[in-house]
This record gives sequence, structure tokens and C-alpha cells, in this order.
Amino acid sequence: MPAVAPPASYGTRSPFRRVQIGLAALVLVVLIGTLGYWALGFGLVEAVYQSVVTVSTVGYGFPHPIGTGVKAFTVFLILFGVGTALYTFTVTLELLIDGHMRELIRRRRMDRDIAAMHGHVVICGWGRVGREVARYLGNANQQIVVVDRDPGRIEGLGLPIVVGDVTDDATLVRAGVERAGTLIAALDTDANNLFVTVASRSFNPSIHVIARARGESSEAKLLRVGADRVVNPQRLGGDRMAAFVTQPHVVDFVDVVMHDGTLEFRLEELAVGPDSPLADESLRSTKVHERTGCLVLAIRRPDGTFTPNPSPETRVAAGDVLIGVGTAEQLAALTEYATPR
Repeated sequence: MPAVAPPASYGTRSPFRRVQIGLAALVLVVLIGTLGYWALGFGLVEAVYQSVVTVSTVGYGFPHPIGTGVKAFTVFLILFGVGTALYTFTVTLELLIDGHMRELIRRRRMDRDIAAMHGHVVICGWGRVGREVARYLGNANQQIVVVDRDPGRIEGLGLPIVVGDVTDDATLVRAGVERAGTLIAALDTDANNLFVTVASRSFNPSIHVIARARGESSEAKLLRVGADRVVNPQRLGGDRMAAFVTQPHVVDFVDVVMHDGTLEFRLEELAVGPDSPLADESLRSTKVHERTGCLVLAIRRPDGTFTPNPSPETRVAAGDVLIGVGTAEQLAALTEYATPR
């Protein structure tokens, strides 16, 4: 059936553009119909009414007997107007269904991606702290799932997301907390961070929980309920500003090594397993520096104490964590050397 249609290239246009074209064509057809009936002797209201019912195929009939001219014009309006109305309805329905289906497919694909993750990082709260954590972890090629209750804040991030209230256990389950390696509780209140810490620990006893604390009184509470680390951004900010007063060059160097990426050197940590060639050996006998070029700055013992600037005679035990500095290649060589063969 002929219709007032958009140009032949409409298939390349966006769905929104096609709907706009369809609506504009439909309004034009109704306007032509109204003017036509008005010119044929109908009153203005009757002309509008008759044009609409004809184009919409409702067909209530004419308010008074009609002549040949009105019939001919009505046939013309049906041929062009009904096709235009059908096109507009079709592209509008396509837009609604296609948009819904795209969102549904995207959501299901994202859910499958999250379900396949193991050892990932769950970031609860997309505020200033959460954004900075995600930026740093993204640069470190860590798998991340972001959880926030406000869809407007996290839609279109390019990261796996879960929209929901983290105080609801189902939201944490959707984020894969049972399989996650780390959870960052960066919510806007200490009470919510306490709840998330407890809930995540109940789902995954081995998960590493890092919680944000606004008040000093909350730090001890978060540690008691299962947080492995508690970070007070205000305190860290104050300490950093004070360090710039007393040791500005040291702070700059640590920042560049840890965060900037403009220097070739990096700081890394390496856990020593029971079957590692480094276990139960001294640094001298392992010849770590000679074999890898990496310098061991400190050793953290299983009880949490540090041995800074260890001497060559310092023995490395299973469960120790070596903190080394070197290039990416040197650190990779250290990891390979310490891996059981």
C-alpha cells in the first residue's frame, strides 16, 4: 500500500530518527486531510475529526451525506495516510522492543560475565573513593564489579555493574561475592560499610575486606566485624599533606613508583609458598638480586612484623611476603624464580 515514507536510506538511520520521521509524516498527512476536508465544505472540527478517524482506520462514517469529491479525497487519504500511520506505529514499536531487548541482552551478558569471574574485586559504592579505586585497579588489569544503588551513576561505565542496594544480600550475590577475592566497602555511611563487611564475610569467609571509615570510632568496629583493612581517607589525606612538608621528595618518589607509571621501576609484593625455592633459604644463598635484578626492600613475616632492608644472611620462610623493587621484567623474573617447579 503506498505511503508517505522516508527516503530510501532510512534503514541506516537510528531508531529515534525513524520515529521522528514517521511522526512528522503522520502529522503532515493529518494536516493535509484536515485542510482537504475543510476545503470540501466540512467545519474545522469536523475536518480534523474526519481526517483522524480516516487515517487511524476507525471509520465511524461521515457526519452528513458526501459527494464524489469527498469520496475521492477520502480514498487518497486512506491510501497514503494509513500506510504512514502503520509505518509510524511499526518503527515506534520497534524502538520500544529493540531498546528493551538490547538492555535485556546486555544485562544477561553482563550477568554471565560476572558469574564466570573468580577472585575479582567487588567495589561497593561509586563515590569519589570508589571511582579512584576502580581507576587504579583498572590500570592494574584487575577484574572489577561495581555495585551502587543509583543506576544513573554507574550506567555506561564500561565495567561489569550491579544496580541495587548492597544492604540486600541478593545484590551481593549478583556481584559474585562468594567467588570474589576482595571487597571494597566504600559506601557513604559507616553503618552501611559495617553491614557489607559482615554480609560479605558470611558469604565468603576467605574474602579480603577493605572498608572505608569516616569516623575514628568506626575503625575498631569494622575490624571487629571482619574487615582486614580499614582506611580513613581524611586521615590519609592529612598524613600525606604533612609528609609533603617534611619529606616531599620521598612522597613524590613513592607516588611515581606506585601510581604514576612514568618510571620504569615498580614496587611489588610476592608471597613465598612452602614449595618455593626461596623457602628456608637466606637471601645470599638464593642470589635473588644476581638472578633477577630485583632488590628486596623488606620482608613481612606471618605475624605481621616487618624486616626492613634485610641483610644477605636474612632467611626467608614459607608464609613470608617479599616486598621488592625493580623493573617489570625484573619483578616478573622474581615471580618466576620463586614459583615451585
